[in-house]
Amino acid sequence: MRRASTLASSLLSRTLATAHEGAAVSSAVNHHRLLQVALYGSSSSTGSSYTRWWRGSPARALSLGVAGALVSAAAVQEVHAKEPPPSELVPKEVVLYQYEACPFCNKVKAFLDYYDIPYKVVEVNPLSKKEIKWSDYKKVPILMVDGEQLTDSSVIIDKLGHKIFPDKKVDSNSDNDEEKKWRGWVDNHLVHILSPNIYRNTSEALESFDYITSNGNFSFTEKITVKYAGAAAMYFVSKKLKKKYNITDERAALYEAAETWVDGLNGRDFLGGSKPNLADLAVYGVLRPIRYLSSGRDMVEHTRIGYWYARMESAVGESSRIKA
Repeated sequence: MRRASTLASSLLSRTLATAHEGAAVSSAVNHHRLLQVALYGSSSSTGSSYTRWWRGSPARALSLGVAGALVSAAAVQEVHAKEPPPSELVPKEVVLYQYEACPFCNKVKAFLDYYDIPYKVVEVNPLSKKEIKWSDYKKVPILMVDGEQLTDSSVIIDKLGHKIFPDKKVDSNSDNDEEKKWRGWVDNHLVHILSPNIYRNTSEALESFDYITSNGNFSFTEKITVKYAGAAAMYFVSKKLKKKYNITDERAALYEAAETWVDGLNGRDFLGGSKPNLADLAVYGVLRPIRYLSSGRDMVEHTRIGYWYARMESAVGESSRIKA
């Protein structure tokens, strides 16, 4: 048991400091970052006011529950085509170094999948990080594009966007202030709410680590150790995160964020209108790892986000990942 705890502690100290992109952090914050290796993490506070239109109405709650349960199976009314770039501008070799459940990595993958850019994946072991020892940058995601190293998910998307659409403004410095605002909201607010939700109790913490270890690059011994010791550690860390980000009810905060996003759509299929823009892809990307965990199922059941999410699944379509 002591050996398992030591290994789990090593995992915590080595990996939690890697997922928050580019920020210098204190040792206290480093202890809170296992979530960022796996799925989640960030650096701004969020309130937990829970005053949306759907609270307190049994009829509305029931209708949302039924809709949420059916939305993933329902046919999307309109199939939105992907937007592949001109073939001559598609990079010849794209390799993503990632943690499977990392929200920032999934944000990059949503971009690659939607624009139908073929890419290979190298799963990084968060303990040894041997897969990225060649790089001076020790965090994920790292994207290699025809030999050029790109880092930081938002920067990766902006730079790759310039490469594949040189005549199109697709970066966060564009004139589209709405898109820029919501992309910042994802990085600075939404990701902070995820960790307290997926680790809110012991059963959900185990569920989350079962997903993490099943999809991550771990040895058999590491899987067992990380699943149980990591889940226990993150359960307690999540309580500290709730206090840090001023969250009193983690599910309420998640529902509030989902409703805030739907309100921002203002009746549109996507924030981008008839097709997704970079903000749509960012929200979809960070939510994709939790969608079929308890927290994600609850979110779809109790908010209006399920219809937009189903449209995004249809729009992004099959992964363009190249299978090894």
